[in-house]
Amino acid sequence: MDKAKHCLVYPSGCSAATALLNLLKPGEHYMASNENYGGPRTLFEQYCKNQGIEIDFFDPTDTKSIEATIKPNTRLVWVESPSNPCLKISDIAAIAKIVHSRSNQEIIFAIDNTIMTSYFQRPLEMDADVIFYSLTKYMNGHNDVLGGALVTNDTPLYDNLKANQISTGSLLSPFDCYLVNRGLKTLSLRMTRHCENALAVATYLESHPKIRKVTHPGLPSHPQYELAKKVGSNRAGIVLAQLNGTVAEAKKFIQNLSVFVCSGSIGSFGSMILIPTYLNRSDDKTFEETFGIFDDTVRLSVGIENIDDLIEDLDQALKKAFE
Repeated sequence: MDKAKHCLVYPSGCSAATALLNLLKPGEHYMASNENYGGPRTLFEQYCKNQGIEIDFFDPTDTKSIEATIKPNTRLVWVESPSNPCLKISDIAAIAKIVHSRSNQEIIFAIDNTIMTSYFQRPLEMDADVIFYSLTKYMNGHNDVLGGALVTNDTPLYDNLKANQISTGSLLSPFDCYLVNRGLKTLSLRMTRHCENALAVATYLESHPKIRKVTHPGLPSHPQYELAKKVGSNRAGIVLAQLNGTVAEAKKFIQNLSVFVCSGSIGSFGSMILIPTYLNRSDDKTFEETFGIFDDTVRLSVGIENIDDLIEDLDQALKKAFE
């Protein structure tokens, strides 16, 4: 689906990310976008610390930040676009041009394409070197599999990854492969419905008096709306919303939902919701200060249910939360 030469599948998203990190040697430098889903960020920090690898987080929406962060020993650059949960859009082709301009360094440019999937975004066609997927999310789409994947056109890179996969035994089971293949057969239908429903939910929430702020790349109010349209990332199944209230009211809102399920995952056929700061807890308050995500902010992974049911569920829960 990515029109690629090679693909390797792994037993989880984090194991696929670890496979890329295993290519790094002590003393080399790794760059990752500064907004990452809680699990991978912890993995990146712990792995690099244990292996003697330098790590820096950078803003992928700022080309000057990218150029300033690259070092002579940089070996791998990782970007998630759109980001999770803030839905910031990165210009993948522009980043690839910067990274590959350091041709003497042979830097690997990796894109986490989990949110968009290959149905809406094909990073290899934008000169990324490798695509990462958490198959657990949209690619499988049924909330019943853990899996990860790396996709590339680079044969030497594939050979290195394959050799590492064989030696470590990091393989996705045949039955889980079967389940992911089942999910892929309905990917186009699901992704279209996810995005239609998410935009409808975002539009509804943006007009609600109890909602302070809504973020979705398909809304004209998104700060990167024009870029999102240009790179094709204005379609997403995730919505970020800040309530015009307190954390207690945010919790009460979630507790009163009946269609949306409280969960830390995304990409299932069923709608899910959570408070992101509870999943991405950090001593330095990174999310609150850097990304403007507070304890009254909720992330919605909008499913493929009937849109009237979803909006009715949100409406009744908001009413009860602010009684």
